[in-house]
Amino acid sequence: MPDIDLLSPPTTDLTSAPDLSSALADATGEGGIDLLVVDAAHLAPLAEMGVELPADAEALLTGDELVDLTRPEGSRSIARVVGVATPADTDALRRLGARVGRAGAGLARVVVAASAPDLRPLVEGLVLGGYRSARRGPEGPVAGLEPAGATVVVTGDAALDLDHVTTVTAASLLARNLANTPSNLKDPQWMVERAREVAERRGLEMEVWEQDRLVAEGFGGLLAVGGGSTRPPRLVRLTHGTKGDAPHVVLVGKGITFDTGGINVKPAAGMVSMRTDMSGSAVVLSVIDAVAALELPVHLTVLLPLAENTFGEASYRPSDVIAPYGGRRTVEVTNTDAEGRIVLADALAYADDHLEPDVLVDVATLTGAARVALARSMAALFTPDDALAGELSEAGAAVGEPYWRLPLHEEYREYLRSDVADLDNAPGKVGAVTAALFLQEFVGERRWAHLDIAGPGRSDDDTGLLSVGATGYGARTLLSWLTGPRGS
Repeated sequence: MPDIDLLSPPTTDLTSAPDLSSALADATGEGGIDLLVVDAAHLAPLAEMGVELPADAEALLTGDELVDLTRPEGSRSIARVVGVATPADTDALRRLGARVGRAGAGLARVVVAASAPDLRPLVEGLVLGGYRSARRGPEGPVAGLEPAGATVVVTGDAALDLDHVTTVTAASLLARNLANTPSNLKDPQWMVERAREVAERRGLEMEVWEQDRLVAEGFGGLLAVGGGSTRPPRLVRLTHGTKGDAPHVVLVGKGITFDTGGINVKPAAGMVSMRTDMSGSAVVLSVIDAVAALELPVHLTVLLPLAENTFGEASYRPSDVIAPYGGRRTVEVTNTDAEGRIVLADALAYADDHLEPDVLVDVATLTGAARVALARSMAALFTPDDALAGELSEAGAAVGEPYWRLPLHEEYREYLRSDVADLDNAPGKVGAVTAALFLQEFVGERRWAHLDIAGPGRSDDDTGLLSVGATGYGARTLLSWLTGPRGS
């Protein structure tokens, strides 16, 4: 993540040449500025400082592109000067930050002088746009998973709580790093160890179910989905805070560390991105990490149902009948590639039976149908609770992660009927809706929402706030929601 500092003394007027020159001198230090980014409000002081401006500079700065200006003649302290339009719109300001973050990736020092009254979205964009997925060379994986980035000094907003903004935004980067890790390195036990690192770093309570305990306690979903792999399934519980005045929130994240589709094997092209099929678990793990780092006064539990869906002598089969945790429903398996809802069923039922959640939210790259319906820039939201739908939608809108509420249409519940069990896991009709209805069967009477991030959870290119591969979509939404008011 870029190392972002804030230079904005309350008495500083960055639209005056002396104050801007002084701020840049403070930012420059011994190494100079690799990239200076300014908006239209700083054109006049720049000219006074000797930066050569094109005649139509103000007109150029009304566009969306970064416009190269000419740095002061003979100056060695500033390598490149760029002008930008600083939009008032929050989402546009976030996208501007992402463009600057990409332009500054790999540089040692970037300075942004912006006149927006609230620079929070700009900083979010700088962090997200500066992300680069770890590369792996011939001698093995590159040490560490921290993305390359610029050291960024932002000037202009004295009221900005920089630590809070960067901690929340960095949660998306942690989720991206986890999900982008290749599946030959990442299996259920690998995710257990990453969760253990978070627990030890933040002082969280942690519990792990290994294979024998999953068998003994009847986690039929995880055992079925993970049965074909030599790398057995796991269940992880992490807890922050204790039951008190704040509602107990339980987050469940789908954790399929690789998905071949099982016996209903996917086409080869469909498997390429399946290292990110545990993005839901990566998101909720990053959320509890940030919640603990910020010491938020919430009682939060996360559950990570982890399995690798492959095929082998012990694979579960189409036509098998399995019993997810608690035995409240039996499930006929009509498609082994609809595995995410099966492992989520175990975790949701366990949460309902044992954790007494006031609110239960699951996050999953669950259905191709949600991606077809909403494409790559919006996630699907399902809940029977209007207030909860509003809270999550507003939280997502506040951080640039939009959701579209889809209906839990009761007439479609008929499609889940099976002749040999209580439920059919993959009726092949109304995919995203029937998947959500399937999950609802395991949450009891709890307040519950399902976030299907199959579309925006992965990106095919670097665009806007997203980056190639896993995007961490949902982490900032949940942190925004947990930080704000929540009904109980």
